[in-house]
Amino acid sequence: MKKTKYVDPIIGTVGDEKKTSIHGGGKTHPGACYPFGMVQLSPDTVTGGDNGTGYNYCHKTIEGFSFNHMSGIGWYGDLGNLQIMPTVGNTDLRSGSNREIPFRKGKIGWKSPFDHKNETARAGYYSVILDRYRILAEATVSRHTGQLRFTYPKSGESGIIFNFSRRIAGRSHAQEVTVDGSFLYGSIDCNHAYGGFGRGAGGIDYRLFFCLEVSKPFRRARFFENEEFDPDHVHSAAGQDLHLLMEFDTEENEQIEIRCGISYVDLAGAKANLNAECPVFDFDGMAKRADEAWENAFSGVTAEGENETDLTLFYTCLYHTMLDPRTAADIDGRYAASDGTVQTADYTHRTMFSGWDVYRSEFPLLSLIAPKAVSDTVRSLLDIALKKNTSFPRWELMGTDSECMVGDSGLLVMADAVLKGICDFDTEKAYEIARASATAAETLYGKPFRSLRPSDDTYQKQAFVPEDLSSTLEYLLADRALSELARALGKQEDFLYFSERTRRYSENYNPKTGFMGPRDENGDFLPVKDRYDKLGCTESNLYQQSTFVPYDVKGLAKLFGKERFLALLEELFEKADLTALWNENYNHSNEPCHNLTHYFNMLGLPGRTDYWTRRVQKEAYRTGAFGFCGNEDVGQLSAWYVLSALGLAQVCVAEPRYELNTPLFRYGEIKLDPQYHRRSISESFVIECDRDPLTFPYIERVFLNGKEINRRYLTYGEITDGGRLQLILKKEA
Repeated sequence: MKKTKYVDPIIGTVGDEKKTSIHGGGKTHPGACYPFGMVQLSPDTVTGGDNGTGYNYCHKTIEGFSFNHMSGIGWYGDLGNLQIMPTVGNTDLRSGSNREIPFRKGKIGWKSPFDHKNETARAGYYSVILDRYRILAEATVSRHTGQLRFTYPKSGESGIIFNFSRRIAGRSHAQEVTVDGSFLYGSIDCNHAYGGFGRGAGGIDYRLFFCLEVSKPFRRARFFENEEFDPDHVHSAAGQDLHLLMEFDTEENEQIEIRCGISYVDLAGAKANLNAECPVFDFDGMAKRADEAWENAFSGVTAEGENETDLTLFYTCLYHTMLDPRTAADIDGRYAASDGTVQTADYTHRTMFSGWDVYRSEFPLLSLIAPKAVSDTVRSLLDIALKKNTSFPRWELMGTDSECMVGDSGLLVMADAVLKGICDFDTEKAYEIARASATAAETLYGKPFRSLRPSDDTYQKQAFVPEDLSSTLEYLLADRALSELARALGKQEDFLYFSERTRRYSENYNPKTGFMGPRDENGDFLPVKDRYDKLGCTESNLYQQSTFVPYDVKGLAKLFGKERFLALLEELFEKADLTALWNENYNHSNEPCHNLTHYFNMLGLPGRTDYWTRRVQKEAYRTGAFGFCGNEDVGQLSAWYVLSALGLAQVCVAEPRYELNTPLFRYGEIKLDPQYHRRSISESFVIECDRDPLTFPYIERVFLNGKEINRRYLTYGEITDGGRLQLILKKEA
């Protein structure tokens, strides 16, 4: 079975317009991508607004194609550099859809209308017809390079516009470009003072280098800036709003191709990447190799079923889980380190770590299907932490911790990896960084240390953050992970200390309201209106956040009263519209609620886990541009689907245990990694149902390697030993 045929990159491509709630849709992009590749070459419909990928399915025009994008994110996004647009005839010298830099002279711009009926997106390939110019634009990629192919009508006024200043949610502040025959090369500097992630609040700075070749000699090339042509710079230019127009004569259906390598290290790196991966113009060959790369990436996971929609969603979600954390190093292993130096690593240095989101399902999935990516990511985060003498990054991009969201998520992912045996890095230094973070140490290694954690006595001695319930519970989860790591490393004193601090979550329960609540510096509960109050909560409310003790679900239920807690869980789901972009009850469109369906399992009601997991699968995920119930969040929303479709969920990070639910497919298989997985029984782990799970949605009996087990979970070790899980299903709970 060819798996890439089920990938539909259009799913989830709605941004912040055409919405019915405070959040937009999936915010994915439809462009050409390579598994964990540096280049994501995608169309742009807009620059500006909370359209983090630069593409929104609801828009009617395209302004160009740029070489790097973020997928599934909010906070206004970033990247979107080196934007290229083919044209025919005279145009304004601004795109017309760049909200960051308004017109000075133009009125329409160079943007072109397009029709989704003439748009094709698949794994490693994208194409669209630009109606204004009657141009077919196509894109494909390798890991570090991309190719564009434009098919023109007959014209003496054909052109290609290169926009070097473009950056999503802002602009590049400096560009240098040289024209050398058919080659263009240069650099694009992006400083957070000019926007980017969080419109600059993320503090993301980077420099992109590029080397590209155009297949057809141009008739004329002119630089322009601020909507004015520059007659003084013909072969090279530098500026803050630099563009270039190449002009051509074209015959009917004549194709002009562009091959381009990028690097975040230097120009030599961009050239080397281009020469290694795309030495000649070979668009069709690259598209074929990109498809093969995706097919190979998917070879580690198999789902077999007859429902075409389920297969489309499964492999499209699997595709999204393999976009990030992406390669940040050149083909020779060099990368731009967080301290400004250039380093060479014996691993693949990676970037785009959306920690608060992805520790919940994305990394539990990758530890099974792509453990090398987990190892690379932890080593990359450790490199940043050591060079800057800080906590592990919480939300990293381009070597900078944007500190988006709350908690200590880099610690969580590191601890989970070590506890799963994915630890081909300096675990002692990783532990020292984690401990310094948890204790808000002032120094480490004889240098000032900067922790994400509060340093005051309120958290360090009383285990809560004043007026901030979400941070309190996230930090306590990180403490739990650290205690388990300490125990595994034989650090008994630390294990006892952090375990004791972790148990203090119960002090945040307000008996007057019957829910968790924020407290003031004296420990007194702040007044709240009701369970839906958002006071002290990050992207959640008190009802949702009160459930967030994944490491002690039974203890949490006892705190609330088990019957009441189960009733509250049931009500949380019953009152939710699972198709909606945002819910005050169970809110699958955002992370704090993820994995709650499996709490029932842990409290002795596995039938309710089967029931509500299936409901979420079928109602929160759909095909089409509006298919995701919320931001895709760099693979997290997709990873939840992939794991649950296989019948698995890791409820608590750094507790290597996967709860079971009825799979979506009668047969699933995970091929295990010989470097990171034990494989003591088999080279793969098979999950098999005795009958169609769509008709028989409840688990009756569970057999592991031929022996019946009376529990609804597996350990990570049992899965990675390989073997066979057989599920006997029934129609009623």
